[in-house]
Amino acid sequence: MIALRTYLNSFAPVHEEAWNELSRLFQKVVLKRGEFLIQEGQIATQFVFVESGVIRAFFRDERGTEYNKHFFTSPSIAGAYTSLITGKPNQIIQQALLDCHLLAADYRSFVRLYDRYQELERIGRLFAERYFVEKEQKELEMARYGAEKRYALFQERYPLLEQDIPQYHIASYLGITPTQLSRIRKKLAQG
Repeated sequence: MIALRTYLNSFAPVHEEAWNELSRLFQKVVLKRGEFLIQEGQIATQFVFVESGVIRAFFRDERGTEYNKHFFTSPSIAGAYTSLITGKPNQIIQQALLDCHLLAADYRSFVRLYDRYQELERIGRLFAERYFVEKEQKELEMARYGAEKRYALFQERYPLLEQDIPQYHIASYLGITPTQLSRIRKKLAQG
């Protein structure tokens, strides 16, 4: 719980009374490698704090091809945000790429605390703002930059991830084939 409090405090200070109520919402959960946090079509009710591990967020096209959109690593909050907010079925699947230790909380219970604790509402707003900015940055990177630049940005954003997950997941995130990623890595290794 210390890591969660530290993470939330990075947005805004959480006072003791608010923390005491908030911390009661969270339960420890272990998600094994390959298990799903949420599937397509489910309605999300919970969000999680990632203490350790990696969760990928992805979707499938009509042919079943998977496209990785995001990786959730420690410390971060994961969950099917659109489904949580709208109450509609989820479209972005989230799956553990490594064993994950998580703290899970009911989203509606968290939001109900907004009325009593202004700092929690502020944290929710600042988190949403940060997530929006990151999403927009990724969209611009995909449109503006070539594969080598996107790979360099991936390495900055997720410095240790490359050693932990299969290369085809990274290629999918970059919008390229595994063969293209292999060529880029070989070119960079040669200097």
